[in-house]
Amino acid sequence: MSNTVKVFIAALIVAACLSPFASSFPDGLERVAEDKGFLEKGEGKEVITSPIPDYTFPGVRNGVLATSTAGVLGTVLTFGAAYGLGKLVRKKEN
Repeated sequence: MSNTVKVFIAALIVAACLSPFASSFPDGLERVAEDKGFLEKGEGKEVITSPIPDYTFPGVRNGVLATSTAGVLGTVLTFGAAYGLGKLVRKKEN
C-alpha cells in the first residue's frame, strides 16, 4: 500500500471521528462581526452557497453522523482535488 493511500485512510479516520467535536462557536471573522454589530448586514447576501451548510450533511437527521459525513466528504473532495492537481503539474513537468 502506497504512502498516499495510507495518508488518505488516516485523514478519513480523523475526519470521521473528530469532526463531531468541532467547535460550535463562531470563527474569528464571524465573532468580530458579532462583537462590532455588523453580522446581520451580511446575512442573506451569500455570493456562493455552500453544498454542505454549517458542516452538516443535508438529509442526515443524526447530528453526529451528519457532521462526520460532511468531514469525510470534504476530505475526499480535498484529496481528489490535490491529487488531480498534482498529476496535472507532474505531467506538464515531464
